[in-house]
Amino acid sequence: MTTFSTSASDGFLLGIDGGGSGTRVILADAHGNELARASGGPSGLGLGVERAWQSIGDACGRAFEASARPFDWRDCTLGCGLAGVNNADWFAAFLAAAPDVRALSVESDAYTTVLGAHGGESGVIVALGTGSVAASLDAAGVCRIAGGYGFPSGDEASGAWLGLRAVVHLQRVLDGRMPEDGWSRALLAKTGATDRDSLVVWLCAANQTAYATLAPTVFEFRDHPDAASLLDRAGQEIARLVAALDPPGVLPVALCGGLAAPYEPLVPAALRERVRAPRADSAAGALELARRAASAFRAAGNPAR
Repeated sequence: MTTFSTSASDGFLLGIDGGGSGTRVILADAHGNELARASGGPSGLGLGVERAWQSIGDACGRAFEASARPFDWRDCTLGCGLAGVNNADWFAAFLAAAPDVRALSVESDAYTTVLGAHGGESGVIVALGTGSVAASLDAAGVCRIAGGYGFPSGDEASGAWLGLRAVVHLQRVLDGRMPEDGWSRALLAKTGATDRDSLVVWLCAANQTAYATLAPTVFEFRDHPDAASLLDRAGQEIARLVAALDPPGVLPVALCGGLAAPYEPLVPAALRERVRAPRADSAAGALELARRAASAFRAAGNPAR
């Protein structure tokens, strides 16, 4: 006979990390013991609140399926670290659209990333994925943020930031302003364009997620002078984000997200010496939010369902 340490009346904890390229979920029992992980589509609020909840629901459903447990929102306490919650209108709409969960705690993905990366201790992170943001946590638990203003004006060194600049190379090649090369052919393949007009169609439809798909070509062709210059600028932008949050330059730094590994050897040497591997990811930080929310729920005298 199969037995479980958690019954429906004990509830479940869900740590949710949502950004412009995907959603990652950790399912845990009421004591914080991990039961399953799952992933889903984008849930950054800039892509729409309805889409965010759909992606979160799909990923949570997969996590419950993987753990062979029934999925009922009413048994769940959610901790969410999401891109876009700094926009008050998006945040309010997200809360208004929430399902009937036991408890819900929502913070920026920057906060959950720094919480997970340094285990709740002081440190700095730069999250580098479709978007980007830097955050620090001090000894008092105060979180400060730099960057993360959003695509297209901000999110320096992000995948979308790189892609937006990389496609300029393709535009110049298509016009004859620069000769065709391996990088331009790779960009053509990524966009599916064949000429100027078809590229314009792609550009008109492209969002931050689409631009981010071009970022791998910059690293692949890093020996190209323009790509090398772009990556050097990105490394400097990462250093500026860290310096804004830690002017003395004494805190440990974790580079997080899908672009962390390729960027690490490209940041300035002085910063590279302080880079440490993150202890855990943003989903783990979000799970800590869920744990705190569950404790508050119980402390308020709410009965188990």
